[in-house]
Amino acid sequence: MSNLEIREGEYGDKVLALEPGGIESIPTRDRHGKARNLFATWVSPNMEFATIYVGALAVIAFGLSFKQAVAGILLGNFLGGLGQYFLTQDGPKYGVPQMIIGRAAFGKIGNIIPSVMNAGAAGIGWFAVNSASGAYALSTLITKLSVVTSLVLVVLVQVIVAFVGHNLIQNIEKYLFPYLVVVFTIAGIYVLTNSKTHLGHAGAGGTPGGFLILTAAAYGYAAGWNPFSSDYSRYLPASEDPKKAGAAAGLGILISAGLLEIVGAAAGTAGLHSFDSGNPTGDFTGLLPSFLGKLILIGIVLGSICANVLNIYSGAVSFLAIGFKLGSTYRRGVTAVIFGIAGFALAHAAINNPANNYENFLLIMSYWIGPWLGVIAADKFLRKGASIERLLFATRENIAGPIAFVVATAFSIWGFVNQTWGHGKSFKFVSGYFVKKNGSIGDITFLVGFVVAFALYYLLAAKKVKSEK
Repeated sequence: MSNLEIREGEYGDKVLALEPGGIESIPTRDRHGKARNLFATWVSPNMEFATIYVGALAVIAFGLSFKQAVAGILLGNFLGGLGQYFLTQDGPKYGVPQMIIGRAAFGKIGNIIPSVMNAGAAGIGWFAVNSASGAYALSTLITKLSVVTSLVLVVLVQVIVAFVGHNLIQNIEKYLFPYLVVVFTIAGIYVLTNSKTHLGHAGAGGTPGGFLILTAAAYGYAAGWNPFSSDYSRYLPASEDPKKAGAAAGLGILISAGLLEIVGAAAGTAGLHSFDSGNPTGDFTGLLPSFLGKLILIGIVLGSICANVLNIYSGAVSFLAIGFKLGSTYRRGVTAVIFGIAGFALAHAAINNPANNYENFLLIMSYWIGPWLGVIAADKFLRKGASIERLLFATRENIAGPIAFVVATAFSIWGFVNQTWGHGKSFKFVSGYFVKKNGSIGDITFLVGFVVAFALYYLLAAKKVKSEK
């Protein structure tokens, strides 16, 4: 028996109409699109400087050789893309956002924990990170604009698009896709073949610790999209092949983030500096011909918009998944504006020290997503493909989910966190128990969190899940 809550209002495929509703299942009459379209949806938001900078960190922060950087980047993005592949498939099945699907494993109240985490991380944290890169690019392109003024302009566009809703977002990703892919591909070739680039760069001996931290950072960047997965596949008709949708989404992330991060690592060997040393956006474009540099700056601004319209939209949807009842028919849009304002405030506060803030944020993202994915994966494994439709809006709890999540997150951070805070001479090191014993293990918090959460949930929930089949 189904108890799905169906979204009210008419929307269809109208691009400029305000999307009604919030977290409810999309009615059959409004389902549209093709699974293959998700490739552009997940390529476009990664075509920006924040992605490049993840790869650059491998060289300028973690001391890796170029070959080591490539290996860590591909491994981290493969794991992140794999999560996207599996989670995206639930969109066409149930027509609801990812955080609602999580209720099967966490229960209605227990699911508040990851919903709060994702609302803050996506709608505020990721939004601030990408807004900063877009602002730096715009101020470099138009020198009369200060970074703060550029930040205001970039944020304004992002909030307006996210407020309008799903169809406009999908079209933004689709129509900016060709420009972003072409200019970043040409720029990547220039960087990889530039005389200043040293693909044989030996690094400073940053293994295994530096390699593991890079893998965690690349994974944190790619997996940061995992809690959004079905948010953008839920409008697909139920007749669309869910595996094709998952493949389009997963490959979109793996290919775009992976290749652009490799370009970033190459740029790191060519002299790209950290934000503390100036404007690395200018360092990157300085490797390119003037005309291409300007096209890339435009691409970075557009890419930050592509990324952040997803962040605000999904942050708003996750907030509504907590259970707040907003009376407005356009509750999702109103919530998106609120998150846009909060994200701007954080970006403005952090923009003077984005280098260390960015590295730490990438790792923190992996800290909570690893355990969350562990719980979700174990639940899927136990259910063996059985439908969870009747559980999504039921007044039902599953205490195993929040217990496994909290315990795994706490244990993995306590034992394996490896971060630095501050800048210049004011660095403070934060190391977990096992890192203090053996610093060469780097930062494997996300991996430990995933494994512990999976095992705990499997042990605690097996009987309950079996009774619900």
